Amino acid sequence: MALRLGRVSNLPTVWSNVLAGAVLSGHAVTGGPLALLLLSLSLIYVAGMYLNDVCDRHIDARERPERPIPSGLASARLVLLAGAAQLAVGVALLAALGLPALLAGLCLAATVVLYDLWHKHNPLSPLLMGLCRMQVYLISGLALGAGALSGPLLLAALALLAYLIALTYVAKQEGRAGLGRLAPLLGLAAPPLYLLSQPFQPWALPFLLLSLGWSAHCLRLAWPGPGRDMPRAVGGLIAGIALADALFIAAAGQPQWAALAVLAAWLTRTWQRRVPGT
Repeated sequence: MALRLGRVSNLPTVWSNVLAGAVLSGHAVTGGPLALLLLSLSLIYVAGMYLNDVCDRHIDARERPERPIPSGLASARLVLLAGAAQLAVGVALLAALGLPALLAGLCLAATVVLYDLWHKHNPLSPLLMGLCRMQVYLISGLALGAGALSGPLLLAALALLAYLIALTYVAKQEGRAGLGRLAPLLGLAAPPLYLLSQPFQPWALPFLLLSLGWSAHCLRLAWPGPGRDMPRAVGGLIAGIALADALFIAAAGQPQWAALAVLAAWLTRTWQRRVPGT
């Protein structure tokens, strides 16, 4: 039940976000700070999922009665307390990584809470979701970059923001006959286009092809027609976050770290078979 509440199957994409932000900071990726970032931002992510279920419990009672709170497996009060505690601990851990990282963590926590409180029937909710993931990059970069952010990291964060806006827009079309407007889907192309801003790295090509192919596969699953499978499409696009991370890392000349991000994508899809990612 706790795993379902936290959508823990998606956690590897948070880890790949942290890794990408760390690599793109331009500084050495060291074990201690990296481990602290992984723990802190994992707690904040899971907290956001817990609080999301608390905020959505009345809607879930109508539309998704199998969720832990409306089904009676968990009480809203207990989930609220657990989510708030995880959020507080996650932010507090960032204090050990410096004041800039702590302040950015507070901004992330505020964005998470704002999204949870105001994502239903909010046309700006895809932007809020994208900002949450974008801030993972910024926190990682600030923690390892002594409070400064590199140009490649900022560009990659914007590309990730565009991807998340498109992903969240697709997720909002679940249960509808079509895909709505096509313009928001262009955000899925932002990670590959990021390569145009960076020096050519031949080892980035396999990661580029993997990212493009996976996004095309997910769009095919989301496209209206007899083969449409929106849950698989959305879950696949979530896993694609890690493939975008891999692409950014490879463009920075670190294919070994990029391979770990691809592993995170595989873990996400594997774990989603046991714990739903949405």
